[in-house]
Amino acid sequence: MAYEVTATRRRPKVFDELVGQDFVASTLKSSIETGRIAHAYLFSGPRGCGKTSAARILARSLNCEKGPTPSPCGVCSSCQEISRGASLDIIEIDGASNTSVNDVRQIRDEVLFPPNAGRYKIYIIDEVHMLSNSAFNALLKTIEEPPPYIVFIFATTELHKVPATIKSRCQQFSFRLIPVETIAEILKETCAELGIIAEDEALFWIARESTGSLRDAYTLFDQVASFSGGNIRAALIREKLGLVGFDKLNALAEACAANDTAASFALVDELLDGGVAIEQFVIDLAGYYRSLLLLKNGITRESLLGYAPGRFPQAVLDRLDSVHLERALDLLLNLYRDIRYSVSPRFELETAVSKLSWLDRWVSPAELRETVAGLRRSLGTGAAPAAGSPAPPEAGGSTGAVREISGKPGYPEPGSLAEEFQRHLAARTQKPAAHEDADAFPEPPYNGPETPPAAGQHENGAVPPQVEVVRQVFNGTLVEGD
Repeated sequence: MAYEVTATRRRPKVFDELVGQDFVASTLKSSIETGRIAHAYLFSGPRGCGKTSAARILARSLNCEKGPTPSPCGVCSSCQEISRGASLDIIEIDGASNTSVNDVRQIRDEVLFPPNAGRYKIYIIDEVHMLSNSAFNALLKTIEEPPPYIVFIFATTELHKVPATIKSRCQQFSFRLIPVETIAEILKETCAELGIIAEDEALFWIARESTGSLRDAYTLFDQVASFSGGNIRAALIREKLGLVGFDKLNALAEACAANDTAASFALVDELLDGGVAIEQFVIDLAGYYRSLLLLKNGITRESLLGYAPGRFPQAVLDRLDSVHLERALDLLLNLYRDIRYSVSPRFELETAVSKLSWLDRWVSPAELRETVAGLRRSLGTGAAPAAGSPAPPEAGGSTGAVREISGKPGYPEPGSLAEEFQRHLAARTQKPAAHEDADAFPEPPYNGPETPPAAGQHENGAVPPQVEVVRQVFNGTLVEGD
């Protein structure tokens, strides 16, 4: 017997086998039981989630010799012919190949003839959004008032391209992506059926890579099973498909969090020498930092993280906060877009890894705004401090005074960037006490015009633009975007 791919062999035959589409299955079964059979259906949703399978099940239910029934027998001549694709009353049309108005006119002429053997003549048009506007217009009247024995079933992955005039004449069913856990369980059943030994981590990786499409999961499963020799292992998948292992990602993230650029570069070189593609490296690394960001925000669902929460290094989570992880993810997403046009994708990758190695020193715009606000408060030019808080120190105050008020309401925390700026500012603006010898701070000689310029001015009296911007910042008059 010829080999049959898993996606075809395990195609659902009844509504109960339609995985992840409970609403669609229950509604269609109820409509068949009550005799409320529409003349046109529109199935929409992502690829590989069961639209064509549901259309064939519906056709089999309507034309089964024991029907119409929500559970076709599968053994009568009508069910067998539909399964083989040999039924004269079930016409499947590829909308991408029959886009012209002439193809639709042929359908309009054929609907005048009753079915050959079944109760209904059913037209299944896949990728219906590919039809031309003229073809859609030619189909409108036929869909609105077809003969009682005609049923149209349209399937599309791009619902927004279907005209509203077509949608209004059809019962619409939206198919959803299948959860990762559900796909993993189905793959386990497939392995048991075929006698294949598989690790849970390997099956979970296949389910996650399928992105909610069961057909994609079956296709990838067949590929992995072909080189696994009956034993699907995660390590073998990484080796054959050139993937970055989770342990390697952990080691790289720990080296970056420890500011060890040399170790990070060594790991990158090792992975690239092992045959990992740069694009795949960036994809895996971006997914890893995404998982860290989710975990940092309290998400522990394994299907979202990709791995068990306990497998992520705690040292990295302690060293980086959510803002730093968002910055890392932004760097990697921009890197993936840039390597397509780069002189050397490897240089781009190494530069990004170098930035990741000093990620904890990156200052976010929010922290800069907080620092400026703290400086305004310390100079007395910002908003008034909260009630009960001490007055801000004067410009000539001591450094100890700044340290003393740090951490109190309305002032930055001790050890923060704002607190450090305040200490430096106070130290730079200190003046000698009245009893100190003024000669210890002699004025520098001035050889310019007779009237020296004021502080912060050029000799011609103009204020440098940098000084003016600083004044505006501390006076609170700088407009955003200037």
